[in-house]
Amino acid sequence: MNREHGTEPQFDLPAAARRTMSENGFAPSFEPAVLAEVKALPAHAPATAPDGVRDLTAMAWSSIDNHESRDLDQIEVAERLPSGEVRVLVAIADVDALVPEGGAIDAHAAASTTSVYTGVVIFPMLPEQLSTALTSLVQDEPRLAIVIELVVAKDGSIASGDVYRALVRNKAKLAYEDVAAWLEGRGAEPPAMKGSKELEDQLRLQDEVAQKLRAVRVQHGALDLETIEASPVTKEGVIVDLRLTEKSRSRQLIEDFMIAANGVMARWLDAHGRSGLRRVVKTPKRWDRIVALAGTLGEKLPDAPDSMALSTFLTKRRAADPVHFADLSLAVVKLMGPGEYDLDRPGDKQGHFGLAVQDYTHSTAPNRRFADLVTQRVVKAALAGAPPPYSDEELAKIAAHCTEREGASNKVERTTRKMAAALFLRSRIGETFDAIVTGASDKGTYARLITPPAEGRIVRGEAGVDVGDKIRVKLVATEPSKGFIDFARA
Repeated sequence: MNREHGTEPQFDLPAAARRTMSENGFAPSFEPAVLAEVKALPAHAPATAPDGVRDLTAMAWSSIDNHESRDLDQIEVAERLPSGEVRVLVAIADVDALVPEGGAIDAHAAASTTSVYTGVVIFPMLPEQLSTALTSLVQDEPRLAIVIELVVAKDGSIASGDVYRALVRNKAKLAYEDVAAWLEGRGAEPPAMKGSKELEDQLRLQDEVAQKLRAVRVQHGALDLETIEASPVTKEGVIVDLRLTEKSRSRQLIEDFMIAANGVMARWLDAHGRSGLRRVVKTPKRWDRIVALAGTLGEKLPDAPDSMALSTFLTKRRAADPVHFADLSLAVVKLMGPGEYDLDRPGDKQGHFGLAVQDYTHSTAPNRRFADLVTQRVVKAALAGAPPPYSDEELAKIAAHCTEREGASNKVERTTRKMAAALFLRSRIGETFDAIVTGASDKGTYARLITPPAEGRIVRGEAGVDVGDKIRVKLVATEPSKGFIDFARA
């Protein structure tokens, strides 16, 4: 049954995002006790390294993130060693230095566990005075950090790793798109590099090492997945476009460094006899459905879960049918199941199926993920030779709560993106578009427009179409308050 076009003349998307946050158990605003603690914070971060903290501010650190990002969690630097190996340092903002355990700010972070990015409004886990200023690795300002050091061998394997505290300074806040275009020869040098030969050499070395790290993971069966996720682009409060976040060389660089750094962190904690939080994607329980999906495409996967076989299949399908690869990836992701946080005791081995790694934690984004802040506290206690800040029982409870809240935040983000897409298309009812069928079952038939990349339900003329079919559709109705978009076969 077709839904009527929504009649809200002035639909308030930010207010809807806040309402969706509340409906999913989040506090969209900070409590008075949190704001009181923020008011009592020092006006500036420490400018000198305390005792026991290395001063690494002279190194050519840089960050790569989205243009609009202000909550900068990590910066990177690399140096080639005489042996031909490359030492990579990943500095993580020392959030714990200003957000001690047990306070009101910590309690809010522990409850929400994550920043929520709706594309319209950002609901930060920490107040902006912290996450975008005092604990953000902003350009040209000294900041305390936890450094994860890894030495990468010539073949891309990680020869050694270490973790320690340091004072650092970000010399260039770079953006993914600018760096990718420059690395690939499609664009000029990013303005933030200011013509610095040192930074130019840095980024090229980091890119070289990242590609080696990725090659090793691919050899071990890491999955190359690509899902379509359109976010609203706003100008003066009005949605002017829906934009896809696409893979790029610069995004892969940061992804490869973060995976390697989180692996080093997990092994470091294990070597120091400390329990922590592990990030796992367990062996897919619905592997039989992945096998069946491959069969519909003329490919055969083994009966038992095999990340290498799945990786080979996905690589082959990307080359054979790039148009539909994102939809295939999404189906595989759903069948694999979501990632989870779990207690990680010394000696435990719980691998990450999708990344094809055995040791993996979350430690590189403490401004936006509570699990990373917890890991940071465990590390600092180990470095100081102090008792663990959390018992195993407490870590297990934190892991379960982080997993639950992550699912809730994903729901908020999906819902808000759907509402934004419906609002954006509301003025285009009656137009026809090229589309791809993305779902066909008893629950309904769905299609995604090629441009703009919005998904909706086919409410008329859906008989006989199947997933992957290219069709023409007519937009017949939208309802922003519910995120509904309705199509009819054209």
